[in-house]
Parts: sequence; structure tokens; C-alpha cells
Amino acid sequence: MSTHSQALRDRKDFIGFEASSGDEIRFLLSHSAVVKARGRRGPRPLAGKTVALIFNKSSTRTRVSFETAIVQLGGHPIYLAQRDLQLGRGETVADTGRVLERYVDAVVIRTYSHDEVLDLAKSTRVPVINGLTDYNHPCQILADLLTVQEVKGRIDGLKIAFVGDFNNVANTWAVACEKLGIAFSAGCPEGYGPGEAVRRLAPSMAVSADPRAAVAGADVVYADTWVSMGQEEEKEKRLSIFKPFQVNGALMAAAKPDAIFLHCLPAHREEEVTGEVMDGPRSHVWQEAENRLHVQKALLELLMGEG
Repeated sequence: MSTHSQALRDRKDFIGFEASSGDEIRFLLSHSAVVKARGRRGPRPLAGKTVALIFNKSSTRTRVSFETAIVQLGGHPIYLAQRDLQLGRGETVADTGRVLERYVDAVVIRTYSHDEVLDLAKSTRVPVINGLTDYNHPCQILADLLTVQEVKGRIDGLKIAFVGDFNNVANTWAVACEKLGIAFSAGCPEGYGPGEAVRRLAPSMAVSADPRAAVAGADVVYADTWVSMGQEEEKEKRLSIFKPFQVNGALMAAAKPDAIFLHCLPAHREEEVTGEVMDGPRSHVWQEAENRLHVQKALLELLMGEG
């Protein structure tokens, strides 16, 4: 077992990049590429093992990619929506974790509060994987980095530009880029930029209220929805504020000529991104979505495999 693999196993959980080194992230990407290359022909390290999937937020890609990953590795997924658990009737996430560890071999959780994931990881002895919180989305950014590496042939020496609401995805990009030594810039309206905690974790990032300045010289232009789950009442206000931050042909022209476009999906076409960009030759969003499966297989294998 490699040093980085052992470090991941010793840490037990995958909650975010805060505890990871740049070399560990690169190792995860390298192993993800191996897993992707071998397809379904690889080992089945999860044979006879069960993974609980706690989903307090709706999902397409996270749920389907994790369920498929678990099955392809020989395991059995159990999908648990909040309505299916006593969480919906007041049981704490810590108590839920103490019960689940007696039944399952790992837990994936997708929820609102990041503290819930931290509490779950502290309360249970089996690995906990963060499928998304309001604070971060590390599995998504692993898939994004793998996509960039595949398309560009490297991640070192590149510039990533995030345009729009500085949300959980942007938080994770900022921390990952800081760990990897990658240039990261963000174009956000005033009042919708990074919080102080992320600024402290990623002091090298550049933030601008001018989207063209943010994407200037970028190798990757990244967008996400302007209205996240739970913000529906703010929709009209947000659409007005963020309109100048739409990723369209003109904004892509401000990046490098060979810059690519990424989006974690779901995309709201003609809001944060135009159909022209989304379906154009510089877009790699479908490759990016597929890579969710491969990085999650790699994570599950490293955290749960024998030896």
C-alpha cells in the first residue's frame, strides 16, 4: 500500500481537501485515471459490503454515480432519504451514525449542514464520504480536476476561473487549488464572494467584481447555478444581480483561446451559461459528469478495499 493510500485509510473519512496535501490529491487523481481506464474489468473490493447513502438533498449525478460505483465494485448500496430515516423525526445524525456502523461498511451523506457530516464522521467508526454540503463538494471537484487533467494533459501551471455565486463548489475549488499550487480566480458580484474562512484557507486566490478580469488568461472557465437549493425565494433578485456574470461567447473570448468550459450541473441554460457555450466545442461538461463515477470508485476502493 502506498504512503498516500495509507494516509487516506488512516484518516478514514473523505470530508474535503482541508486535511489533504497536494500530493495526496494528485494520488487520488492518478488512481482515478487507473480506475477509469480499466472500466468494469477491475477488482471487486466491495464484495459482501454495504454502503448507506443518506440523501437529505435531491440529486441526479451524486446518487446515480455512487450507486453505480458501489455495484461495479461488488458492493450493495442502500439509498436512505430523510423521510426514510428517524432523522426526519428528530434523531440526531450522531445517533444515526452509531446505529449504521453496526449494519454497513461505509456511509455517503449529501446534506445541507456541513456540521452534520462532521458529526457523523466523529460518531461512527466506518468511513464517511461527503457527497455535498452547503459548504463544500469535494467529490465534484475531484471529477473536475480529472477532466482538466484529461483535456489539458496536466493541472500544474493552469488558471481556473469560477464565475458567479461563490458557493460550495467555489469553496472547494479554492481550497483544492491552494493545495495544488494552481492559480484560482473568481468573478462575483459584490456581496456574493468568498467568506472569511475560505479566504484564510486560500489566500492566493484572486477575487474580482469584473467577470472579464476574472477569466482573463484562464485555461478553465467554470460556472454553477445562481440559485441553489433553498434559495428559490431569491430567484428573481439573483437573476438580476448575476446577469452580467453569464458565461457566453463574449466572456469565453476573454479567456485563453483554448480555454475549456466546465459546469457541475444541473445547468440553467440562458441563465449562468448560454446553450451556445454549453453545447459548444469548448464544453466538456458531459465528460466531467461521467468522471464523477470514476473518482468515486477510486475513493471507495481506497477507503474500503482490503490491503
